[in-house]
Amino acid sequence: MTVLLPAIVPVAIIIVIGVVVKNTLSLDQQTLSKLTLYVLIPALVIDNLYQTKVSLEGATTLVAAFVVTSGILALLVLLMKEWKQLSDSVGNTLFVTTIFGNVGNLGLPVNRFAFGEAGLERAIICLIISAVLLFGVTPAILKGGNWRYGFQLMIKLPLFWSIFVGLGLRLLQFEFPYRIDVGIEQLGNASIPLALLILGMQLTTTPFRLGIYELFASSLRLLVAPIIAFGIGIIFALEEVELKVLVMQTAMPAAVNTVLMADEFGGDASRAARTVLLSTVLSFITLPLMLWGLTQFSG
Repeated sequence: MTVLLPAIVPVAIIIVIGVVVKNTLSLDQQTLSKLTLYVLIPALVIDNLYQTKVSLEGATTLVAAFVVTSGILALLVLLMKEWKQLSDSVGNTLFVTTIFGNVGNLGLPVNRFAFGEAGLERAIICLIISAVLLFGVTPAILKGGNWRYGFQLMIKLPLFWSIFVGLGLRLLQFEFPYRIDVGIEQLGNASIPLALLILGMQLTTTPFRLGIYELFASSLRLLVAPIIAFGIGIIFALEEVELKVLVMQTAMPAAVNTVLMADEFGGDASRAARTVLLSTVLSFITLPLMLWGLTQFSG
């Protein structure tokens, strides 16, 4: 438990502040969501791609394993949506909260503490790929259009182009004048706390109910996803550190950004917010268990 407190307690505090802010200040939540989605998150991606020192060659297998794991989870949820005849709003919200975990502000510190700098480097790879999948695929899923429509929607997002900008700057080893890169870094750093504040604000707008749906969605994220990731990691013959990071990143609670995506593109933001909160609370129990299980496996 104490391993995770330095990572989880600051997250919980910012969420609570968001609740207080919503009840005391007259803020436009939709404007804040647009600011985060269209400005701050693209800056975060550019900064991560520009500054990371991870070898692209060494990351290939981990990227493939992460993508395949996400694809299996996506197929599982889509089949479940058809089987249970879930509405588009409910099914699409389950889709994003199952596939996309909090691999950034929670996943990075947890992996760094557990596996050192090597773990942190590989966790950053998962963060980047998750961002690509989240903002590249999710809009089309939530809007319910065909892939041509989804692609047209995707290329309108600044996040899509920020991936190429970040990769291009890194490959060209571009040197920013006047410390412009510091400004981009600061913009990116602002995305995580603002996203957490928005989550807190969202939780105050609807009655807080934790029912079967929230428990089921949290179980998919915290238990089913890492089990699938472990199997895929074994099939791909990942090295020990890569395997552990893959499992831990897929064991993270639902990502805060799923609330933003649901709010922006027509999903059920209230369900997403309740799933994020419950899965984050339950992760106090499940993440130590995952770490213990990985230790037993390697031992």
